[in-house]
Amino acid sequence: MEQLTIVGAGCAGLTAAIYASRANLNPLVLTGMLPGGQLTQTTEVENYPGFPEGIFGFDLMEALKKQAERFGSRIRGEQVVSAQLAPGGPHKLTLGNGEIVETRALIVATGASPRYLDLPSEQALRNKGVSYCATCDGAFFRDVPIAVIGGGDSAVEEALFLARFGSKVILVHRRDELRASKIMQKRAFANQKLEFCWNSTVQEILGVEKGSVTGIRVLNKVSGQSTDIDCGAVFVAIGHVPNTAAYQGQLDMDDNGFLKVDDPHTSTNIEGVFAAGDCSDHVYQQAVTAAGMGCRAAIDAERWLGQQEG
Repeated sequence: MEQLTIVGAGCAGLTAAIYASRANLNPLVLTGMLPGGQLTQTTEVENYPGFPEGIFGFDLMEALKKQAERFGSRIRGEQVVSAQLAPGGPHKLTLGNGEIVETRALIVATGASPRYLDLPSEQALRNKGVSYCATCDGAFFRDVPIAVIGGGDSAVEEALFLARFGSKVILVHRRDELRASKIMQKRAFANQKLEFCWNSTVQEILGVEKGSVTGIRVLNKVSGQSTDIDCGAVFVAIGHVPNTAAYQGQLDMDDNGFLKVDDPHTSTNIEGVFAAGDCSDHVYQQAVTAAGMGCRAAIDAERWLGQQEG
């Protein structure tokens, strides 16, 4: 039986692995379908502390992986497809290959995936002007028009942030009014750099032939007309989907599937199970905050295991 199993190998999971392995817990890390998490699919990361010149997302995650392995973490490229959790453990994890892993303590750090537009042009231009994180990539698009897709608080917040960099920001929303909170709407309408494209959906992101975003083609749902809008970047802000399906019905979640934790700790409703990173954070969703949560989860798990032995 494992002492500690960590599911997920993004910033949260690998940071938890570093702390847990340094505490001689010999953790097993199951990477899932995307080893390294979302950062492996980004290019340059400029806002992670300690890298004044920036670092490629893949390189950052490789460094964290090697650091975890240096202290004894065992990393396997397996996905958890279902879980049988018991208060106080042991917890049973069924892997994609049919293997069952039993573990005394468990850290769920499975991350979250952005909702996509599901357009071929979106995938073709990913990291070539198409982004899902204004905080991560906004500074790359100074003095050019920027399109933001969405109408909730997240979309408005991204649009306001991007207004610091772009020449203007076009907020494209499928309805005729924003879903964002009143205070966020007030800020949006007061910002002279924001323009609004109502009742519209994105049909295509333009620039595939060039290899970088040159605009978007939107369909007005009322008139039925298509219009091309020039822009140098597209930020998709229609929400995130936490990767928590394997734990539904067992771990407490909010209405959107994000795991609930006993803040300021990382414990879930099941004793011996902890959560960290974007799968339990619908507010910040940054690499550095995920790493901090991974650290907290490892310390919480170490202390809990120690109490069981005492």
